[in-house]
Amino acid sequence: MTDVTKELATEFAKSVDSVKALGEELKGKMSAGEKGLEDLKSQVDEALTQMNEVKTRLDDTEQKLARRGNDGEVAQKSFGLQLFESDSFRDFAENPAAGKSAKIYTKETITSATTDAAGSAGTLVTEQRLPGIVATPDRRLTVRDLLASGTTNSSSITYMRETGFTNSAAPQVKEGDLKAQSDIKFDEQQVSVKTLAHWVKASRQILDDAPMLESYVRGRLMYGLKLVEEQQLLNGDNTGGNLHGIIPQATAFADPATLAEYTIIDQLRLAQLQAVLAEYPATGHVLNPIDWAKIELTKDAENRYIIGQPQGVANPTLWGLPVVSTQAMGAGKFLTGAFSLAAQVFDRQQAAVAVSTENQDDFIRNLVTILCEERLALAVYRPEAFVYGSLTAKTA
Repeated sequence: MTDVTKELATEFAKSVDSVKALGEELKGKMSAGEKGLEDLKSQVDEALTQMNEVKTRLDDTEQKLARRGNDGEVAQKSFGLQLFESDSFRDFAENPAAGKSAKIYTKETITSATTDAAGSAGTLVTEQRLPGIVATPDRRLTVRDLLASGTTNSSSITYMRETGFTNSAAPQVKEGDLKAQSDIKFDEQQVSVKTLAHWVKASRQILDDAPMLESYVRGRLMYGLKLVEEQQLLNGDNTGGNLHGIIPQATAFADPATLAEYTIIDQLRLAQLQAVLAEYPATGHVLNPIDWAKIELTKDAENRYIIGQPQGVANPTLWGLPVVSTQAMGAGKFLTGAFSLAAQVFDRQQAAVAVSTENQDDFIRNLVTILCEERLALAVYRPEAFVYGSLTAKTA
């Protein structure tokens, strides 16, 4: 039903009510034997004339709609038109003073349909809208927590690293003899501060109309930045704007005990030994979640868990060291090392979010730039303190 049809139907219903009220009033006065009812009869005639005019306009409107029906479909008659065409209405129109009324009945089942058909009440059902935005899950970020932290006011970090030590210390045979001389070699190292950043644009109108959107975008930008930071701390290749990550500088795993065979659990213990022999006792292991799950699910010959405890709530540890499980580490790989002793993160500018409309074009177009940015440097003081390799069991 169009807006015009609805308006005419409403007007017709009012006309019917008016005719009915006047007819009942006329009938009552005539039954009481009152005289001088010509004025009231004139009002009844005028009301009937007005009702017939509305009927004619409604008929014309619905006939036009019927002629515009799609694909030859017959347009659904409105309740008003069905009432006009009913026998009860014709009887009522011929003699409204007789106390009769016009009625229409429908047998259609009321359903949630939204088509233009009798019984269609679907448009009355309003949707339930939940507040907020359902976000994707966030990865747990942990690598930075393993490293020593610091700050800097410069664009680069320079430090001296010992690269060689010839220890010739020995007893002096007798007084006056030449004492032993040792050699120490140093090398200057420099790491640059790198910038990690990303941004999005939004209209000022949407930020004004949906206040929670700005805080949501801030949170997503910050998480995205930290996600890349974790990848850079482990895997940065020192090209372009990339950090020089720990893994590209780490020492390759080499079994210092030269065992004939070992499991991957044994291999991680041997990696600890390799770090210890470099005089840097390991402080943790970094594994992919898949590999850590395999280790926890390892069972002995009697089908008992060796590491995992299905009902346990203790933090993941292996050989007395914490295990960091992150997808930033490739599956089938491991990194063991003295994280807090041998590497340090320097913050030049801590991660922050800024909102700006300084660009002239953006200002004119009511656009807002939301920028998330940080500047940091990673210094790996002792590469030999980190042991990196593939998780591979050795068999005899």
